[in-house]
Amino acid sequence: MATSNISRPVSALSQTPADGAGRPREPRVWTEEALEVLRREARRSADTHLLHLQLPAFPGIDFYFKDEAAHPSGSLKHRLARSLFLYALCNGRLRPGQPVVDASSGSTAISEAWFARLLGIPFTAVMPACTAPRKVEAVEALGGRCDLVEDPGEVQARAQWHASRGACHLDQFGLAERATDWRGNNNIAESIIGQLEHEQHPEPAWIVCGAGTGGTSATIGRYLRYRGLHTQLCVAEPQGAGFALGWRSGNRNARALQPTVIEGIGRPCVEPGFLFEVVDDVVEVPDVQSIAAAWLLEELLGRRYGGSSGTNFVACLQLAGRLRTWGKRGAIVTLLCDRGERYEETLFDRTWLEGRGLDPAPELARLRASTTA
Repeated sequence: MATSNISRPVSALSQTPADGAGRPREPRVWTEEALEVLRREARRSADTHLLHLQLPAFPGIDFYFKDEAAHPSGSLKHRLARSLFLYALCNGRLRPGQPVVDASSGSTAISEAWFARLLGIPFTAVMPACTAPRKVEAVEALGGRCDLVEDPGEVQARAQWHASRGACHLDQFGLAERATDWRGNNNIAESIIGQLEHEQHPEPAWIVCGAGTGGTSATIGRYLRYRGLHTQLCVAEPQGAGFALGWRSGNRNARALQPTVIEGIGRPCVEPGFLFEVVDDVVEVPDVQSIAAAWLLEELLGRRYGGSSGTNFVACLQLAGRLRTWGKRGAIVTLLCDRGERYEETLFDRTWLEGRGLDPAPELARLRASTTA
């Protein structure tokens, strides 16, 4: 992962533990300086592009792709990581010199490592051992440490173990939906609606996103209601995953029917941040379709994006099919969640796919035809 545009840790945070008289620095002073570092980073970060696409098979329907992979840390999770650090600082949970830890399948960990490096704070990512190697390498390249756990279901418990030994647990799964300011502050929903202001359909028919922590779907769903918009929210899920089963049944104890190879979404259980009430529909997508759609996105947009972006795209095509059947026009917006280069050894590697009995070629042909017919 390229890191040439990553700011070095600020000396006042990482190298000056005492004031001019040699007295220990007050934690409140350190917190104020850390918050200012994050504010400066946010001001330097230009908003991500909203890419526009029209497909021959869907006349009158505009597709928009919010390119969150363009963030400095390479994914949608850049926004979440900043919010989690702000939340920890403003709640007094993160003290000077304290290490931080979080459980992550990769993209959140990379973004958290990026911000930890910016603040000069030690960071440990607890990750499933099956995480794409490129993600592990990216965390380590940013100075983070990876604690790989064989059982993906144990990553949270392992993160809590680190917290019991003094680390600040950023806790993306427990805090994502409350750490983000859903009413504004340039959150992803406000950004999307603002960028559509002068488009043909400024109020989209649908916004589509996945559910990892649940923070993004909660933010978008709340914001749409806050603004009084009629846009509907669809969550795109790997087939049989926790959010889909819980949403359909209203059961917060629902468990996934099978694991998924699509990293970042498709949680095995209903996470605390999953808000079912703000979601209008859920589309379940088999893994092989998600992979094929990620391959198709490369053909359509000219660069690679990860498997969750493919999951989102499949849901968009299904929703577009509904609009077409009903004779309606409109816009559908979705997210390009992270860089496809992170999956060169997995989702874009034919040998890796064959070893798991996954052949995206037939689905790729079908999806390609469905966009042109």
